[in-house]
This record gives sequence, C-alpha cells and structure tokens, in this order.
Amino acid sequence: MKPSFFIRLIAPLCVLALAGCSLLAGGDRQSITIYAPQVRVQADPAWPQVDWQLAIAKPSAARLVDSPRISVRPTPGELEVYRGATWSQPATDLLEDTLLRGFEDSGRIDAVARIAAGIRSDYKLTTDVRRFEADYRGGDLPAATIELNAKLIHSLDQRVVAARTFVVAEPAASTDIPSVARAFETALDKVASELIGWTLLSGQRDEARQSPPQPGGK
Repeated sequence: MKPSFFIRLIAPLCVLALAGCSLLAGGDRQSITIYAPQVRVQADPAWPQVDWQLAIAKPSAARLVDSPRISVRPTPGELEVYRGATWSQPATDLLEDTLLRGFEDSGRIDAVARIAAGIRSDYKLTTDVRRFEADYRGGDLPAATIELNAKLIHSLDQRVVAARTFVVAEPAASTDIPSVARAFETALDKVASELIGWTLLSGQRDEARQSPPQPGGK
C-alpha cells in the first residue's frame, strides 16, 4: 500500500499557497521538517585538467518542479507532495550549489562561477531540470528521480558544443520521508558527478578541435 503522508497537487496556485506553510486539513498546525542534502562530489581520476573558465547559468525548471516542496509521483498520472516536509532550497538551487562546489572542489578547472558573478568565461553551462521527484514507477518503494538536460555553450560565438539529457533514479530503502531524502542526496551526487565529468570532457574536446596544429605535425 502506498503511504498516505502526501497531499495532491491540484493546480499551480495550490503549490504557491501551500509553500512554506504547516497546515493540515482542518487548519491544525504541524511541524515542518526541512531536508538539506549535503553533497560533496568526489573528483574522478578520468576527468581532464582544463585551462578554460566556466560560467554556470541558473538552472531552469517548470514551476511545479522548481519548488521547495518534495514531490512524489504515486502513479504515472499523479503528482503530489509529502506532507510536513520541505527542501531547504528549490530544486534548481540545490543543483546549482552542488555543481558549483563540485567543479571548485575538483581542482580540474582554472575558474568556475555563477553566471551572475560576471566572470569572463570561455564556456557556459545551462541546465533545464525536468524532473526532481520521488517516483513509485508502479512498485512499492519510490525512487529519487532527477532528469535534466544540459548544454555546454561556447561563450564567444554562442555555439552549442555539446548537449545531453541525464537521468538518475535512486531507489529509497523505504517509503518514509527520511529514506526518500537520503535517496535524493545520492541521486544528486550521481547526476552532478556525471554532469561535471561530461562538461570537462566536452569542453576539452572542443578546445582541442579549435587549437591550431603545431609546427611539424606535433
């Protein structure tokens, strides 16, 4: 049996009205548990060392996705949210912070910053978050599911260097919310690691294609 600790999303306006509140049906108050995933992406030895700079654009997402509410899909045609629980930040902010720390901590890139910082970047990374939800997928246990599309863009001529869709589904150990939150932490780590490695490799390949041939064929 599916757990009953989530509430149904009926319309976007309902999400806005509920966000940040701790109301149950009937007006009774309950405490809200705030979950703050702590992700530290470990650098992969296969990642290249690059000498270019990267700007990370603010990830985009639909309103229902980009919310601090923790979304759950009990059946394919329904999207609900867990009662009494919320993320510390909307999904796009969680992803942006994780990516920025991952690139910085990797030590594999000369400079990386949010696009709002105004650095002179060689490349720009854009992401569109399509899904950030617990999905039962017809089973008894949910899987923390993150789906996003990424594009690496050459800053000088706005040329799309590479584009890819990433999907990670990390099964939760149980149906309780803390288990779901831990599954999201693992899923966020996996998708960020894949995205960081792909960005470094794609940019490095593009740099190699743009470099003039060395004298003597070297």
